[in-house]
Amino acid sequence: MADLDTADRVASLTGSVLAAAGLALSLYTLLTSPASAPVAGARSVQAGSIGRAVTGDNNHLHGSAPQVGAMGGGTVGDIPTVGERGVSAGGGIGEVVTGDGNQLT
Repeated sequence: MADLDTADRVASLTGSVLAAAGLALSLYTLLTSPASAPVAGARSVQAGSIGRAVTGDNNHLHGSAPQVGAMGGGTVGDIPTVGERGVSAGGGIGEVVTGDGNQLT
């Protein structure tokens, strides 16, 4: 009977230590993770890869957006978007229209 009591205590203590270690690791990861860069400014765009981004008004666009292959680069959170109608991408950007009243054919 003494051996079962000892095994029970050891198992309880081991489980408690592992649970505390898991909690500590979770908190460390949560608190030290870098925050993603905020999208700053009205009508800003931030994405991994962008075929066509349009942030202006009264634009007349014809045809399909350019195809953007999987290009290397940083992750989206690494690249800040600054200012009104700003555009940033972690990969490629095919076309950006930021003005008003553009005629693209």
